[in-house]
Amino acid sequence: MLWIHWWNLVCHLQSACARTRTFLWMSLCLAGMTVRKDRLGVTSIVRALGLEPACYDRLLDFFHSSALDLDKLTGAWCALVFRLNSGMLRVYGRPVLVGDGIKVAKAGRKMPGVKKLHQESESNNKAEYIFGHSCQAVAVLTQALSSVFALPLACRIHEGTVFSNRDHRTLLDKMILLLDSLRLEQPFYFVADAYYASGKIVRGLLAHGNHLVTRVKSNSVAFFPPTPPPPHRPRPKGRPTKYGKKIKVAALSQDANRFQEAPSPVYGEKGVTLQFRTADLLWRPVGILVRFVVVLHPVRGTILLMCTDLTLPPLDIIRIYGLRFKIEVSFKQAIHVVGAYAYHFWMAAMTPIRRVSGNQYLHRKSKDYRTAVRRKIAAYHCHMQLGLIAQGLLQILSATQAKLVWRSFGSWIRTVRPGLAPSEQVVAVALRNTLPEFLGTAAQASILVKFIRDRIDVSRTEGTSLAA
Repeated sequence: MLWIHWWNLVCHLQSACARTRTFLWMSLCLAGMTVRKDRLGVTSIVRALGLEPACYDRLLDFFHSSALDLDKLTGAWCALVFRLNSGMLRVYGRPVLVGDGIKVAKAGRKMPGVKKLHQESESNNKAEYIFGHSCQAVAVLTQALSSVFALPLACRIHEGTVFSNRDHRTLLDKMILLLDSLRLEQPFYFVADAYYASGKIVRGLLAHGNHLVTRVKSNSVAFFPPTPPPPHRPRPKGRPTKYGKKIKVAALSQDANRFQEAPSPVYGEKGVTLQFRTADLLWRPVGILVRFVVVLHPVRGTILLMCTDLTLPPLDIIRIYGLRFKIEVSFKQAIHVVGAYAYHFWMAAMTPIRRVSGNQYLHRKSKDYRTAVRRKIAAYHCHMQLGLIAQGLLQILSATQAKLVWRSFGSWIRTVRPGLAPSEQVVAVALRNTLPEFLGTAAQASILVKFIRDRIDVSRTEGTSLAA
C-alpha cells in the first residue's frame, strides 16, 4: 500500500514527459533514488533496483534527453505539492517559502559550471575553499504532526558558466527568476538569511505581491519618516524631504524601556522568554517603510530581523524566521539520504578547467560547444530536480501515511516518538523493505492485464462478446 500511494503521486508528473517510455524511465529513477543504499551516481540506481547492466547507458540517455521538459516537471511538481499537501504551513493564508544557496563539491575537470568556491561556515568539517557547483534552492514549509519539513521545490546551478559577456545578472537576480519560474498563483512569504536582504529581492517580490522575511546585518542603517513642515509656514523650495533622521538598526536595542517580553515562538524552544521591539522605518535600498524587529534572546544574543509586510505581528516574524534552518536540514537529507547532488556527468569535448579557474566564459566558443554545455547543465538540473522530487515524496508519505510507514519499517532500531513524523530515512527504509512485495504484485498485475488484453483481442477476432 505504501508503494501504491507513492505511485499515485508520481502519476501526476506524467505531463512533463513527451512519451510514456520517458515517464517510465523517470519513475524508475525516482524509485531508485528512493531506495538506494549508496549515493554513487547512476550506478547506485542500477544496483538498488537490480537492473541489467545495459540500463546504465539508457539511464544516462534519459538524463540528457529532451523528452523530459524540466520547466514542465518543476511546474507539475509545484502544482502537486500545493494541491495535495493539506499540511502546508500558512501564515494568514500565505504559504511560507524558504530559500538558500548550497555549494556541492565536484572534482571533475570536465564538468561545466565547476569553479573554485569559498565556504563561509563556522564548522571545522567544511573546507574554506572547494571546487564544485554553486546552487540555489527553494522549499516550502509543511507540517507533519508536530514536525515541520522544508519540502524542496526546485534547485538550479547559478554560477560557473557565462554564455554572454553582456549578462550581468547576480545571484539575487537569479533567485528571483527561480521563484518566478515556479509560477505560484498565490502570494507567499519568502524567508532567507541576511545575504538576501537586498533591494533586488524586495522589488522582485513586491512586484508579484509577495513579502520578504529576513535577517539584517549588525551595521544596517535605516531612516525615520521625515517630519512634516509646520502648517502655518510656507513649504520650502526644492524637493520635499524623503528621509528623516538616520539611525543604526542595532541602536534600537539600547532603549530597554521599549522592549516587550513574550514566550519564545521559535520552533523547538520551550520555557524561553525573549524580549523584542518593533520599529517601522524607511529602508534606503527600496525607499519604503519596512518593519524591523530587534530580538534579545537569552542564549543567542541580539538578532535583527526585517519584514516588508507592515501588518505582520512581530512574534509571527520571529516564528517564521526561526523555521529558516529547516532548509539546512533539507539540504542534509538531500545529500546523505537521497543523493540528489550525486551526479558525475562529464563532458568529453570540454576544455579541462584549471584548478584556479573561476567562471567559464563561453561567448567566444563555438555554437556547438555552447549547446553541448547547455545540454550537460540541463542533465545536472534534471538529476537534481528528480532527487528533490524523490525527497519530497518521502516527506509527503511521512506526513500522510505515518502509521503505514512504521508498520512497513520492520526494525526495532528506531523508536516511534509520539507526535513526531518519521524522517526521510525511515520512509526510505520502509519503501526499501516493501519493494520486493510490490514488484511481485506488480508483476502479477501485469500478467493479469496481458491476459485480459489477449482475451479482448481474441473476442474481437472471433466476434464474441467481452462478457462471455
